[in-house]
Amino acid sequence: MTPLDKIRNFSIIAHIDHGKSTLADRLIQRTGGLSEREMSAQVLDNMDIEKERGITIKAQTVRLEWKGHILNLMDTPGHVDFAYEVSRSLAACEGALLVVDAAQGVEAQTLANVYQSIEHNHEIIPVINKIDLPSAEPEKVKHEIEEIIGLDASNAVLSSAKSGIGIEEILDAIVERIPAPKGDADAPLKAMLVDSWYDPYLGVVILVRVIDGSIRKGQQVKFMATGTTHLIDRVGAFRPKLENLPDLGPGEIGFITAQIKEVAQARVGDTLTDAKRPAAQALDGFKEVQPVVFCGLFPVDAADFEKLRESISRLRLNDASFSFEMETSAALGFGFRCGFLGLLHLEIIQERLMREYDLDLITTAPSVVYQIELTHGGGHIDLHNPADMPEPNKIETIAEPWIQAVIYVPDEYLGSILKLCQDRRGIQKNLTYVGGRAQATYELPLNEVVFDFYDRLKSLSKGYASFDYEQIGYREGDLVKMGILVNEEPVDALSMIVHRSTAETRGRGMVERLKELIPRHMFKIPIQAAIGGKVIARETISALRKDVTAKCYGGDATRKRKLLDKQKKGKAKMREYGSVSIPQEAFIAALRMGDDA
Repeated sequence: MTPLDKIRNFSIIAHIDHGKSTLADRLIQRTGGLSEREMSAQVLDNMDIEKERGITIKAQTVRLEWKGHILNLMDTPGHVDFAYEVSRSLAACEGALLVVDAAQGVEAQTLANVYQSIEHNHEIIPVINKIDLPSAEPEKVKHEIEEIIGLDASNAVLSSAKSGIGIEEILDAIVERIPAPKGDADAPLKAMLVDSWYDPYLGVVILVRVIDGSIRKGQQVKFMATGTTHLIDRVGAFRPKLENLPDLGPGEIGFITAQIKEVAQARVGDTLTDAKRPAAQALDGFKEVQPVVFCGLFPVDAADFEKLRESISRLRLNDASFSFEMETSAALGFGFRCGFLGLLHLEIIQERLMREYDLDLITTAPSVVYQIELTHGGGHIDLHNPADMPEPNKIETIAEPWIQAVIYVPDEYLGSILKLCQDRRGIQKNLTYVGGRAQATYELPLNEVVFDFYDRLKSLSKGYASFDYEQIGYREGDLVKMGILVNEEPVDALSMIVHRSTAETRGRGMVERLKELIPRHMFKIPIQAAIGGKVIARETISALRKDVTAKCYGGDATRKRKLLDKQKKGKAKMREYGSVSIPQEAFIAALRMGDDA
């Protein structure tokens, strides 16, 4: 067991692409965690997607040694979708390195995580990274940190993780400025479950931070939220290679395995205690993670359905925050209705299914959970799929989730960003300026954000705007289900719930897009957007025609008329019995409808 005064637990807080993973690499290298030969870029990011996009999806930990002290580094995700996991990782630490890019300054996700860190009473060390860039302005960034966050940045460490500048100063600052953890080795065991993932050889690997007591091999532990007991068969730490240890004492961060088969049994934020001598109460802050965004995943080839079922089940082993249930669609066949923590989470799961399991997928338009109160005391339902919406006469009220968004944007793009928020039914709460950038705070319906808000935000600001949000509850709204009919047949995969004020614009955009995408048939095809029985937009795809009058040279006009009438009757009959084949590309393109619609 390591003495408490020799332990330092810290995490790294940064916006995407501010150099967090590179800094972690340099700290590992400098403290001798890995030799030169074993080093690779972003060594703590295990997935290809993490390395390509420069993002962290799963929290990782590594134990480093520096000047007789043990430093436990928590590499946490930066994105808002994983905010709960970040809060648990921060709760396991006593301090944090706030990494800010010397060229870009403070951005939205930095802010959200810094405020969480301040709430946990952390000692925060500002690190201004990438100082060797030609556009670096460290003094301006120091001023920004003081202005926006309110932290004293006069003793900020200047560094360049890529060039290895300032790495030793950062390690010294961690030892000197971050406080040692507190804990009682003789008290009953109390440890926080920080994260868990599935390993094909070891079962579920659980990352724990010991608060009181100690944890060792052969101990019977109880998970207080789930009420299950397990026998520990391995205790250790990552340096960053896996290393077995005899035990973990107060203040230490390490991993345990206990032959657990499913990640869902080991929930992030749960409290572990000794089964024979349990702690009196669990640690604060545990909550069930609920999916926020829902969409349907369907295989392009119906024969891949079983493969998709198996792939989703295997992914679920590693990600308990992702939920799925089977659904069928008249247009797309068999598939799954899946729940995600947010849009990035949806994108990652979709990409992993395509890459790791070699699947071609169609994703239906993402939707959120609506709360519907039914008339005549019919009760309350949570609606995940727009296709399941009850008849309008059975609905008393519909409430949709709202978010508070903080957007950072350079001044020159502010006008177009404010217009975008206005168009999406946003309510402006605040607008402040720091340096050459504006900070806009808006309340927005989540339904408007999941569609394509993030893409629009990035394209309007040429990639400079950053966006962070938190949920603020449900509000009632004038919401309606908009259905799309092709040849008077409803296409359930394209139905969506929209606000009445934007329904017509959305509907017109959708039918215009479908007119371009659906190939012409031998008969006329009407495409309609409708709310209930009322059509709000219509386009018609004209029929392919054979020139039946080509053989008539001169003669009476009634001969031509007769042939055309005969063709017309045939087309009408064909339309009655003919079916319209909608190509898969049409679905994909229609569901990716931009604001040009």
